[in-house]
Amino acid sequence: MIDHTHDPVARSWVPGADTHADFPVQNLPLGVFSPAGGTSRIGTAIGDWFIDLAGVTPLLPATVHGALTQPVLNPLFALPGEARVALRHALFALLTDEAQRLAVEPHLHPADACMMHLPFHIGDYTDFYVGIHHATNIGSLFRPDNPLLPNYKHVPIGYHGRASSVRLSGTPLVRPKGQIKGTSDPAPRYAPTERLDFELEMGAWMAGSNALADSVPIAQAWDRIGGLCLLNDWSARDVQAWEYQPLGPFLAKNFLTSVSPWVVTAEALAPFRVAQPARSEGDPEPLAYLDDPADRQAGALAIALEVRLASRAMRQAGQEPMLLSQSHATAMYWTLAQMVTHHASNGCNLASGDLLGTGTISGPISGSEGSLMEITRNGAQPVTLPTGERRTFLEDGDALTLIARAEREGFRSIGFGACTGVVEPAR
Repeated sequence: MIDHTHDPVARSWVPGADTHADFPVQNLPLGVFSPAGGTSRIGTAIGDWFIDLAGVTPLLPATVHGALTQPVLNPLFALPGEARVALRHALFALLTDEAQRLAVEPHLHPADACMMHLPFHIGDYTDFYVGIHHATNIGSLFRPDNPLLPNYKHVPIGYHGRASSVRLSGTPLVRPKGQIKGTSDPAPRYAPTERLDFELEMGAWMAGSNALADSVPIAQAWDRIGGLCLLNDWSARDVQAWEYQPLGPFLAKNFLTSVSPWVVTAEALAPFRVAQPARSEGDPEPLAYLDDPADRQAGALAIALEVRLASRAMRQAGQEPMLLSQSHATAMYWTLAQMVTHHASNGCNLASGDLLGTGTISGPISGSEGSLMEITRNGAQPVTLPTGERRTFLEDGDALTLIARAEREGFRSIGFGACTGVVEPAR
């Protein structure tokens, strides 16, 4: 899967692309944008520019022409994977060959003059729970002697989320209301959440489809992963504590899920597929339908993750966002392929544009937690900001940013763009 488009010394004629932190020519993510005064169209980010792919359609493979005229990526990701590989190769050729500059330049738009849009029409959204350190940290708050439930190491745990409230990075987060009942409260009350939290996740966009009652063998699961994004599954912890038993997350999580706008394709991520960390001694082996030698050897991803926080006071003072956490995608106990295979193992039909969240990706050490609930030990250990402000959970005016970068020795690192949100007061 690694080819000439991953050559770390490849250079583009697009100004600034070669030194761009996220979008050098080795990346070529896909998304949907509209230029000033224009309508939505499919594009590729290169440096600080967006290419209108419909504008350069005559220079691209015929197999993708129809899909590139659409305002969402679903038709493109419904095509066989070979079509997207051919598109990537053609774009790479256009952007590295100076002779193509005159033909492509009229279809370049400065990023700061464009508006991004949700890349897919999302039919379904499922959130998993594959970050074992997060599961252990959360479990230890309530079950210190037995933080992981018995099924965790046997089955990729997940729940069906709310697709209608998945929104693009930058969408304001209005503090949600819900039923809250403290341990000493005689009865629940309806009020704005007091324990608003973030969750550091990655999202996998589905490609292709399987018919109802058909499964997806694990050896073919990566064929169904079109690309990845950053995902923040905002959570109201006090609402969740009251409502989640016995059926799990509901209103505590369906008020907003933020995703980064660009889809970093599976093809772009090929050099960053690494061995899945070995299970701890004594852990059960996955059942046969979840086990694949190739997935063990290259089912994880070398992606570094960060969370940064800036309060309103920090921004007004011109201070840089504070680093809250640094984690890594290899901290997932189950692979993306195992998530896809398990999801379809009962015959569930997955469609192009469906979204799968990984669940919170926390690391094994202090400073790598993927939520404030872990960082502050459920509010018992507040975080002090550079202004002297203290945080147990998110306050109105707080701005949160998730960042991800795929990094591996011998290859050009690529990024995802930021996933951001600012907390607004309850309405």
